[in-house]
Formats: sequence, structure tokens, C-alpha cells
Amino acid sequence: MKPAALPLRHLALALAVVAVWGTNFVVIKVALASLPPLLFATLRFTFALLPAAFFVRRPAVRWRLLAAYGVLIGAGQFGLLYVAMRGHISPGLASLVIQTQVFFTIGLAIVLERERVRGFQWAALALAVAGIAIIADNTGAGTTPAGLLLVLLAAMSWAGGNIVARHSGRVDMLGYVVWSSLFALPPLLALTLLLEGPQAIAAGLAHAGPGVWAAVAWQSVGNTLFGYASWGWLLARHPAATITPMALLVPVFGMAASALLLGEPLPGWKLLAAALVMAGLALNLLWPRLRWRGQEVLR
Repeated sequence: MKPAALPLRHLALALAVVAVWGTNFVVIKVALASLPPLLFATLRFTFALLPAAFFVRRPAVRWRLLAAYGVLIGAGQFGLLYVAMRGHISPGLASLVIQTQVFFTIGLAIVLERERVRGFQWAALALAVAGIAIIADNTGAGTTPAGLLLVLLAAMSWAGGNIVARHSGRVDMLGYVVWSSLFALPPLLALTLLLEGPQAIAAGLAHAGPGVWAAVAWQSVGNTLFGYASWGWLLARHPAATITPMALLVPVFGMAASALLLGEPLPGWKLLAAALVMAGLALNLLWPRLRWRGQEVLR
């Protein structure tokens, strides 16, 4: 059966979400000009938790799962990502490389849950690895090997969060993200105090103008609350195969916004790397659906 097309307003909402998630990397770069990265991450999860926790019900999952997700996503994914983006990798490339979480998720599922990898997944991984290799071979202005490694580690942490979320079953993802933020805060606060120090924290807060606080709000309210709530709303009304492919547009928005707003150059090698990584992501996501359609046609 051919899936029904998205109503125009639902399509517009999905595009708005991926646009927020993609342009989010430019917003991160702007905020990091004033705030230390771990402090910025601490503020993000503080305002993702409060005041939303007073209005969003805690999902019926074990506390240890919420804690694991909060630590992996908070201190792992975003802590490492923000550190990397403080001068070690450009926003456009960060928005692309972080998407390798898809392949890390598959790898963790193979190791931890004995899932069997399929042929198209190996092909998708090969494309993505080729793209990352091109980035690694062109580190220099704007991107360092350390920055690339940090974002790959952030993607691995995101993948770990995906595995934890899978073990939590079907839950309200907005509530899951809000309440897991409670557990992201202790390690982030400890790390910012230990590694950045009270003096850097005080200086960052003192120099944070309206633009910086708008960036914090974009992270916590726009990227987290609006993004997850809207995405969950769409998934509840449409097949996942209709909605999830639109996430492929996140690095498109990320790289385009970085080029337009921050002047990030897009040389041929960067476009080729992006094409390879996104081709791998698309193959992994769309091949089962395309194969099913092909079988339906042949019947």
C-alpha cells in the first residue's frame, strides 16, 4: 500500500524541526564565543529541565534508564560536541559528522544485542567511512584531528543513548528528554567547575548578552522541547518511514546555514565528504523501504 502524503501543514512542521536541528550548529558556535563549552551544556540542560519538569509528566521507565540516557546525551554527546566546536571543528562539518551516530548505534546493537548486520548496512557504512576519511585527510583551517575525534566520540555517546532509549520501550520522548536532563546536570556541573573553573564560569556569565541567552533558549526550548515534542507528534500520526527520512536534511540545513551565516567555505572535498556520508545515511534508512516497494511491484 502506498503511504499517504503528508498534509502541507505537517510537512511544514517537519521541515521546521529539521531546520531548527540543522541551524542549531550555527547557534552553538555563536554562544561558544562567550560561554565555556561545558558551562553552555550545563545551561542547556538546566533550562530543558526547568520549568518543563513541572508541566511534563515523568515517563514510566526505570530511573536508571533515565540516568544513563541523561549522562550519555548530556555529558557525552553535547559535552563533547560543544568542546569540539570551541575552535576545533566547523559547525557545518560538526552537523555532518555527528550523524555517524546511526552507524555507531548499529555497531552497539551488534555487540550488545547480537543483531545481525545486513549487506546494505555494510555498504552504507563504507560510504560514510569514506566521507569521514576525506574529512580526516583535509584537517587544517577550521577543523583539527582532535575536533573530528571529539565529534565522533559524541556520536558514539548519542548511539549509546539510542540503545538505552530502545530498552525503555515506547515512551513519550519529550518527557523522556526533560526528565533525563536531571541526570545530565550533575556530571556537566562537576566538569565545568573542575575543568573550566569558577573564574571562567563567572566571566562567561558576566559577558553573556541577549544573543547568548537567546542561543541558550534556542538549545533548550527550540532544539529540545519544540523539536522532540513536534517530532513525536508527527511520528504518532504518520508511519516512521514517512517521517524519519526527513532527518537527512539536518546536515543540509547545518552546512548551508554555516556557509550563509558564518561564511564557512564549502570546497569540493567538503561537498564530496558530505555526499558520501549522506549517501550512506540514505542507503541505511531508505534501502529496506525501496526493496519492499520493488518486491511489491514484482508480485
